[in-house]
Amino acid sequence: MFHASRRTTVVASLAFAATTALGLAAVPTAAQAADEWPTRPVRIIVPYTPGGSSDIIARAVSQPLSQALGQPVIVENRAGANGNIGADLSAKAAPDGYTFLLADLGSLAISPSVYPKLPFDPSKDLRGVAMLAYSPHLLVVHPSVKANNLQELLALAKKDNLNFAVTATGSAAHLAGLELERLTGANWVYVPYKGGSQSVQDTVAGVTQVLMNGMLATYPHVKNGNLKLIGISKATRMPVIPEVPTLAEQGAKGFESGSWQGVMAPRGTPDAIVNRFSAELLKIVNSADIKSRFEAQGAEVSPMEPAQIDRFFNQERARWSKVVEANNIKLE
Repeated sequence: MFHASRRTTVVASLAFAATTALGLAAVPTAAQAADEWPTRPVRIIVPYTPGGSSDIIARAVSQPLSQALGQPVIVENRAGANGNIGADLSAKAAPDGYTFLLADLGSLAISPSVYPKLPFDPSKDLRGVAMLAYSPHLLVVHPSVKANNLQELLALAKKDNLNFAVTATGSAAHLAGLELERLTGANWVYVPYKGGSQSVQDTVAGVTQVLMNGMLATYPHVKNGNLKLIGISKATRMPVIPEVPTLAEQGAKGFESGSWQGVMAPRGTPDAIVNRFSAELLKIVNSADIKSRFEAQGAEVSPMEPAQIDRFFNQERARWSKVVEANNIKLE
């Protein structure tokens, strides 16, 4: 009986070992999976409407990314709730390297403070991949507005109700307007939209008179005369428009804001895939063609690697949460 039991145990052990070996052989390691990745199309979710800064950048990098990866890179606009619908979709996607989020990371860092019931936590459910570009906010007005600088605009705003278009309540541009109010005593009537492109279109049409928005999406309308530029939200003047003073120079001491365009992935996406995608993205935005294209439109290539993005994100979250709290901005 002893011998039979021993024989059965040995056979069972051998069978288990063989099954385990076959299983291990069938399942690739993380490194092998990264070497083979991608084997199908890669999706970049833009959580805003077409035509905004994030959309412009996503479409600029998608074609060279397709060539570098050997697979189609599809840009998918999933707008709504100030970017949170697309961000939530990205955060809950399978962490397999086939879904990424390209967004204004400054706005994304603001969301947890504005939305108490946010269905995801960007700090926990997403991880940084690459920062691509920084576009300062432009303060612009409809050409009919009789103001050519910040002080003239402030004087006009005290006499008349000027409608101030914002991409969405609680967005980075909205908080920038509130901060400008605090620093200068301005008095705006805020008109929220569902995205940057719509807010730009309505200001061009004269429905709203004042707009704060990312330079990448707004500057073309300044160049063609559809909008009048009052100032930029950068600490220093922009090389592409050196004659235009910053808002800080015009009385808004210390004021700086903007649109930080970057890529994030679902938490759990393998390091090897994140690092490769990051390297390809940074190579593309540092290429002469893309870099000059961005700079001509007023966006500065601002490369950051994964660990740097996570630090930046936490700093922005802490900074803007104070503005949100001071203005009691809470959305469902």
